[in-house]
Amino acid sequence: MPVVQRPASLQVLLVEDDENDAALLEHHLTREGYTLETRRVFTLHDLDAALQENRWDVVISDYLLPGFTAADALHSVISLCENTPFIVVSGMLDEETACRMMQAGAQDYLRKDRLDRLAPVIERERREARIRQERRAALEAVSANELRFRTLSANIPGVLFQMRQIGRGAPSFLFVSEASMMLMGVPAGELMRRQDPVLDFVLPDDRSSLESALLDAGSRGATLNWEGRILASGADIKWVNMRCSPRSLDEATLLWEGAMWNITHSKVTEAELRASRAQLAELSEHLQRVKEEERDRIARDIHDVLGGTLVGIKISAKLLAGKLGKNEPLLLDHIADIETMLDDAISTAGRVARELRPGILKEFGLAAAIESYAEDYSHRVGIPCSVLCADYDIETGEDTALALFRTYQEALTNISKHAGASHVEIRLMQEDDEIVLEISDDGRGLAEQDLRKPKSFGLRSIRERLNGLGGRMELQNRTPRGTTVTLRAPAHPAALQAKAELSRLQAGTNRNQNNGPTQ
Repeated sequence: MPVVQRPASLQVLLVEDDENDAALLEHHLTREGYTLETRRVFTLHDLDAALQENRWDVVISDYLLPGFTAADALHSVISLCENTPFIVVSGMLDEETACRMMQAGAQDYLRKDRLDRLAPVIERERREARIRQERRAALEAVSANELRFRTLSANIPGVLFQMRQIGRGAPSFLFVSEASMMLMGVPAGELMRRQDPVLDFVLPDDRSSLESALLDAGSRGATLNWEGRILASGADIKWVNMRCSPRSLDEATLLWEGAMWNITHSKVTEAELRASRAQLAELSEHLQRVKEEERDRIARDIHDVLGGTLVGIKISAKLLAGKLGKNEPLLLDHIADIETMLDDAISTAGRVARELRPGILKEFGLAAAIESYAEDYSHRVGIPCSVLCADYDIETGEDTALALFRTYQEALTNISKHAGASHVEIRLMQEDDEIVLEISDDGRGLAEQDLRKPKSFGLRSIRERLNGLGGRMELQNRTPRGTTVTLRAPAHPAALQAKAELSRLQAGTNRNQNNGPTQ
């Protein structure tokens, strides 16, 4: 008989009192191609010691031994090494006894005169032992992972869940973590028994948005990210964020897996922040209004009081010069200098009054005021300004016109202070419901660090003033050098706000109609 080459060594524990029979088994297995490592025992005490000292590939036992049987040996093997194959090899063993041994856990039984089946049986049992060991390891891993998951889910403040949705029906929970008690005030077991646990807790005004989000995300296989309000047990309204992903079980059934988090604190903080910003905006608007009123008062004082006084002094100087005649040339020269200075003072007082209270803005509109101020700016600062107004008949609300004019003044002031420009281009136009004012210069441009300066109040004041009207400021570097400041504001902020309020009310009415009557 040719020798079959086995791929591995074999560790065999022989429970045999006959040395010759043990040698016969070893010889047979060696001829089968095994590299053997064997140990022979013939008492239960030695068997237990051998099982504890080493890990055996197979235990081969005679049935009848001095003081015990193979059934006793099998009991020891199952107690100490449950997955080790146990094979009974006996010279005389009846069918009934063999069946009892198999029922007790023995893998097989052979007669000593039929050892040709021994190697195939050993290989079969070794494979099955490996499978049993791998299955046990897999079950232990699953159990460990489940324990780890339950431990983690019990300590996560959010609610982990798994829910099933059939068609367009209401989703029901298959699994809910214990944090449901903290978020919803209901134990996880009770939630899994409810027919419609998800929508039961959602406020009526928010149910349609959740149903729509579930339908949309489920149809696209996309992750759901929904925020809404729930009424927890005890009449406690909370904001929650639900984030979950769908998995198709069949054509009609979706399995949603994800988490719900309590975001009430962040929502309250967000609402408080919005309220605080609204109060700041109101305060800023009030300060701007007070500032404009103060400017009007100062402008009136300069124009009516100071301007009138300067004109009176100039008239008196002329009368004085007329009385002196030509006999006092030195005094006449002094009076002429006084008149020149008075002309400069009157001109300066007029310019300051116009800047403080741009009467031309109210009388002739934004385009005329921009052109007039550009001319004054060019004379005063020495930087030429080109003005292009696409439409001189642009109509704006008083707030928009004043805000654009003031921010325009601030932008030109910034150019004279920081840009180092030699020319400024100004464009005024209307785009739909927005008034657009562009101020471009050929100066050094704006670097990123310029925008992050803590004391860059000029640009900040422009942005805040436009934001208060629902407008915005855009900054862009020009090529090859320079900066363009674009100021955008609604032509009529009050009408725009009324339109937005009407849209909001209509949306709320439609949502209530879709939700139907609530109890």
